[in-house]
Amino acid sequence: MSLKPEISLGVGLATATVVYGIYMNALPPVVDLRTTPANNDDVASTEKAAAWTAAAVVGGISLIAKDATVFIIGGGMIIALSWWNKHANMVNPEFGVAVPKGSIEPEQFDDSTMAVAEDYDYSQTY
Repeated sequence: MSLKPEISLGVGLATATVVYGIYMNALPPVVDLRTTPANNDDVASTEKAAAWTAAAVVGGISLIAKDATVFIIGGGMIIALSWWNKHANMVNPEFGVAVPKGSIEPEQFDDSTMAVAEDYDYSQTY
């Protein structure tokens, strides 16, 4: 027996709020993640632990509520926060761009590498 639609949405949003709370308590703010060295292993393991904890909570609430809407909203919040934190962990603070793990070492990442990158200048009007 699933919940009524108006109740289901509220429970789903409350579950998303719980997921947000788990991530905010487990990880430092995203602005701090972007200023640490890229691909920090401690941040990656903590993010993984937060994701598993949030998944267990969303699964438990969804099973208790017997409603798929709660699972979809909570799971979507886990995916969004996981991507947001993983991307922030990949940012090289010196250049302000994401550096995939193992692709280029920060010491090899210099201005010549940035010269070939596309420049998105939105100040020009057409």
